[in-house]
Amino acid sequence: MMEDDDEEDEEDNEDDEQDGEVEEDDNEDEEESTLTFKDGVNPLDLVEDGAFTDQLYQKFVGMDYEALAEKKRKALVDNRPGGSVKKVRQDDLSGASMEEILEAMNYGMQRRSRKRKKKGRRKGSRNKLTPEITRLLGDATYHYALGNFEEAIPMLSEVIMKAPHLPDAYHTLGLVHHALGNEKKALNFYTIAAHLAPRDSSLWELLFDWFNTRGQTPRAIYCISRAITADPKNINLKYCRASLYVKVGDYRRAAASYEHIVQNCPDDVEALKTGANMYKLCGQLERSVHILEEYLKSHPTEPELSVIDLLASLLMQNDAHSDALQHIERAQLVSCSKKELPLEMKVKEGICHAYLGNSEKAEMLFSALEQKSADHAELITEVADSFMSLEQYNSALKYYLMLKGTADSNNGFLHIKMARCYLSLNDRVQAILCFYLALKALKNNIYARLTLASLLLEEAREEDAILLLSPLDNIDCSDLQTDKSEPWWCNGKVKLKLCHIYRAKGMHKEFVDTIYSLVREALCIEVLQQKVRVKKRLTKSALLERVKVLNNHQMDNLLCGSISVTPASDMSRANRAKKLLEKKAKVKEEKRAKAMAAGADWQTDDSDEDPPEEIHKASPLPDLLKDKENYDLIIDLCKSLASLHKYCEALEIINLALKVTRNISSVAEELRSLGAQIAYNTPDPEHGLDCVKYIADQHPYSYAAWNCYYKVITRFDDWYARHFKFLRGKRDKLKDCAAPMIISGHHLTRKSRHQDAAREYLEAYKLLPENALINLCVGTALINLALGLRLQNKHQSVAQGLAFLYNNLRLCENSQEALYNLARAFHHIGLVTLATVYYQHVTVTFGEKQLSICILSTKRVEQRILLEWSSEITAPSER
Repeated sequence: MMEDDDEEDEEDNEDDEQDGEVEEDDNEDEEESTLTFKDGVNPLDLVEDGAFTDQLYQKFVGMDYEALAEKKRKALVDNRPGGSVKKVRQDDLSGASMEEILEAMNYGMQRRSRKRKKKGRRKGSRNKLTPEITRLLGDATYHYALGNFEEAIPMLSEVIMKAPHLPDAYHTLGLVHHALGNEKKALNFYTIAAHLAPRDSSLWELLFDWFNTRGQTPRAIYCISRAITADPKNINLKYCRASLYVKVGDYRRAAASYEHIVQNCPDDVEALKTGANMYKLCGQLERSVHILEEYLKSHPTEPELSVIDLLASLLMQNDAHSDALQHIERAQLVSCSKKELPLEMKVKEGICHAYLGNSEKAEMLFSALEQKSADHAELITEVADSFMSLEQYNSALKYYLMLKGTADSNNGFLHIKMARCYLSLNDRVQAILCFYLALKALKNNIYARLTLASLLLEEAREEDAILLLSPLDNIDCSDLQTDKSEPWWCNGKVKLKLCHIYRAKGMHKEFVDTIYSLVREALCIEVLQQKVRVKKRLTKSALLERVKVLNNHQMDNLLCGSISVTPASDMSRANRAKKLLEKKAKVKEEKRAKAMAAGADWQTDDSDEDPPEEIHKASPLPDLLKDKENYDLIIDLCKSLASLHKYCEALEIINLALKVTRNISSVAEELRSLGAQIAYNTPDPEHGLDCVKYIADQHPYSYAAWNCYYKVITRFDDWYARHFKFLRGKRDKLKDCAAPMIISGHHLTRKSRHQDAAREYLEAYKLLPENALINLCVGTALINLALGLRLQNKHQSVAQGLAFLYNNLRLCENSQEALYNLARAFHHIGLVTLATVYYQHVTVTFGEKQLSICILSTKRVEQRILLEWSSEITAPSER
């Protein structure tokens, strides 16, 4: 029994290898006819309606998945012996034979037979055609052959009505409609015929040609897969399917298909190598090596050198140079013992020796290249690249120089490699020359241009570096129109390098002109990317576009009734869009009904116009915010803009940079300080308002910060209303901070509310009694208050005001400014004599002794005049 089982297993394995079907798609078990129509259903109606959808398929298919499952369950029940396992166990087994006992014990645990079951119907199971149907089908075929298509159609339709499961009628009817130009109907009839006869490979090949010529690759792949299932020995079909997988970029399935071809045709070397390359493209390098090694094991005496060459290349890419060398040496021993290896394999052998440290052996193998350098430029380049990766730059240069005079001598990349070798050997002069030669052929090579600019700067050749990175004066516009790529002088890295040179040389105008636009654009893009994206609301046109997937899925062919070639994700999105459209239509209808019931005119507010699509641009300086040096660049750019009196541009850059550098406190602090300084000097401080406000908020006890803040905000018309909340918050939070009180007093003074201003100033005086500015403000407020008409104790107010002004004079050490303020006070209250005396003190420069004597004499005059003024003063008018 065991031997029989083993033989059955071997037969199964042989059958599988012959079929070669390790299908990537989950193909369900095929029967001869998978499409069965219910009684009373006219198949022609499905074609005439123009669509054969999944719903119609489920409606008219007589044996769907549930019915098929029920049939299988019924078959299992019928195959069981009478009585259950438990009943067998309960019976008396005393009189049973040993075979019966073992059979009863093993019921339900029997080993499933490995014998391959035949698919399709049994011979003679289908009802034979009646003579009438045979005659009609023959007549219809005869009319088709004569070109009488109109006479053939009703005959074929009658055959279909009487024998709806006859594929020949559908096939012939499809040919008739194809001849008449009815492509869609022909396709539908072909598809019905193919599903009624799934083992007919020619029908599936016909559908494959149809879809393939029309560029519908997914459906073409499905059809050719069904054709392969029907005819598994057709290698050409498998080649076609593998090429289609390559066309759509599905390298994994393509590699598997080529591997299956090799299993059927072990000597097909091209399929083997193509499959290995496909595995390499999809990242399965080990699998690629495995199938090549398996081929070599199966062909030990006659190995294919091209296979060994490919295997060695793959192993070398995987840094397995020792294994690659073993395969090459084994190939020479087996097949090339009397002749030398091809030059390509000798070069690979030499590269392996070089990586393994056998330099002498490698040089001996490479010696053949010196005589044929013109004919084997690619091999010489491969050798030189290998030495360069091994950091043996002298050897690499030796082979690069061998290419001089060849077709590759003008190759810009060759000169770049040579320049890198010279640069690694510290030969800067030759490196610069090679980079210049490379740029003649590769003008848009950014790496070569930037590296050359760095070398020129290291050699103190700044002017040459600027000339190298600056835009060309004689730009050929025709070249710009034909070449859609970005010119090298517009590249962000080139401009960044150039601006660093201008920045180091202190050329502010050139520095700003080079980098300002790029920095601004990069910061704007960064700000947009940081914004919270609102979920986009799909428009009606977008929803209709998604629903088209369902229409395409239910297109005029029957293929969608058998398999869905539309991705499940797209179908899910289309169904959601359909439901949303139905919901919107329902809501719209309800609104219309309500409006009609209310007697109002119904006007729809739907808009099918799509919102402007948001374009995501790439940043010209993607690494702008990743390096600390670039933050210094932004700060220097703002300083340069300020030095050129471009204050608005500088403040715009600062505000943009602050939005993307909030997490870097040191940079943000410096940017805000710079913004406050610029806002202090600019006549339009709108962009710098946030900076000065932040500085005042962070440094509430700094008079310089509050002076800057006050100067900026007073340039606005209604500044106090805009900043009242901020000032009031500071006063409530910081009781010992005098600056907000002084600013409030200034605002009240401008509004001629001198009593309220004096109250604010006096609050500040309580905190800083020895502050000269506060004493001056209190004094002027009291003097202005005394000049009012409604004040009763004017004398007291004047005396207090003068007292504060004298205190200011003392704190200012008799400065000219304090003397002038005191003279103006006397002038306003009408004491002209005293005002004249102090005006004279302002205009004359005194020494300390002269000034003290003058002040003593002035005090006596003041006392006399004040006594006279106090008895005669009236309410003075504005002078």
